[in-house]
Amino acid sequence: MTFEALPAILVTGAIAAVMAFLLTPWAMRFATRSGAVDQPDSGRRIHVRPIPRAGGLAVAAAFVVVGLIALGLQWQTELYAAGRPWQLDRWLLSENEVVAVFGGAVLAAAFGFVDDKWQIRARWQFLFQVVLALFAIALGLQILEINNPLEFLGGVFADDTLVFEGVLAALVTALWIVGMINSINFIDGLDGLSVGVAIIAAFTLGFVSLGYESSYQPIVALVCAVLAGSLLGYLPWNFNPAQVFVGTTGVMVMGYLLAVLAILGSAKVAVALLILGVPIIDTFWIITRRLLSGHSPFTPDRGHIHHRLLDLGLSHRGVVLLIYAITATLAVASVLLAGGSGPIYAFMAIVVGSGIVLLVITFRGTDEALEATTYDEDALAAVAPSPDPAAASEPRAAEEQVSRPAPPSDRGHAG
Repeated sequence: MTFEALPAILVTGAIAAVMAFLLTPWAMRFATRSGAVDQPDSGRRIHVRPIPRAGGLAVAAAFVVVGLIALGLQWQTELYAAGRPWQLDRWLLSENEVVAVFGGAVLAAAFGFVDDKWQIRARWQFLFQVVLALFAIALGLQILEINNPLEFLGGVFADDTLVFEGVLAALVTALWIVGMINSINFIDGLDGLSVGVAIIAAFTLGFVSLGYESSYQPIVALVCAVLAGSLLGYLPWNFNPAQVFVGTTGVMVMGYLLAVLAILGSAKVAVALLILGVPIIDTFWIITRRLLSGHSPFTPDRGHIHHRLLDLGLSHRGVVLLIYAITATLAVASVLLAGGSGPIYAFMAIVVGSGIVLLVITFRGTDEALEATTYDEDALAAVAPSPDPAAASEPRAAEEQVSRPAPPSDRGHAG
């Protein structure tokens, strides 16, 4: 375990949290004035007052500003990492990687805000996600190998790693980035849910970057801490009852950065796969069910795990805290299993187990529209009529933002 850089990294994350907290009211006002406001309706939405979207602007701004200043301090003072040149070459980020991380965050926020303001169709959102993936790939960020979970079979599977090259590496990387954005989007259905899950994931990726000498990457840990801090500072505004939604802006930023940070970290793709088991598995089963029923994978419905848990009688906050707890448990497991195929084995086991659980929940659930009465009385009381949309306080799913009608095959968020 190597934690010499931890104090400076934690202070930097705390600064990002303060900045995000202070910037969120500005993001709320900007979203309201720009028309990026989520209006309640009688369909699938569960909030009862207009609520500004694009809270992710505060997260993106805090992340980029604090992150770039921190990297500047590193280059000038070696505040976070100091060592021999060969060590620093391995520990630091290249110029292309810095552009991929911070330039990609800005691009993701811009793409996301387009949807928050104009509520574009799913096909265009998906195109934006592909562009983000290609942006990272063009700058040299690719998944070149992962631990082989089939090594125990021997024979043609005897190698301990799966190696990707050329076009295959690019395809795997694009699938990873686009899939991560969609996973974060699909879990963004209750106040604070996606943000809390992303905080746990970012903290864990940062810890693994510091905790093992073989994968010691203090600058990757620093960037993870800045992301976690930015989200943590924003969370009080977004937790139930929410005053602002993270929007497609935040979903794009969170999904893209978690995917890229996992690629930058040594052997962290498998770790991220396990930490984010809940949203990834939810995405897999939702898309599978929609395709088998003859619908577009982006057709919104209320079949997500958080909807089904609400159907079983859990409160809004109860569902969010339960998924937090599951994610934290998976995070601990990923740390304990890091360094081999353990996270992938665990993920495969969870896929099977969760499939059975989701099947049971689906049969016990209902198909009625999810209404505001699902919420606790105190949450409903907090959404008393207010002349200021920024003061409203009920959640909505990022994939359910669109309020104008459209054909079922092309409706919903591309997240």
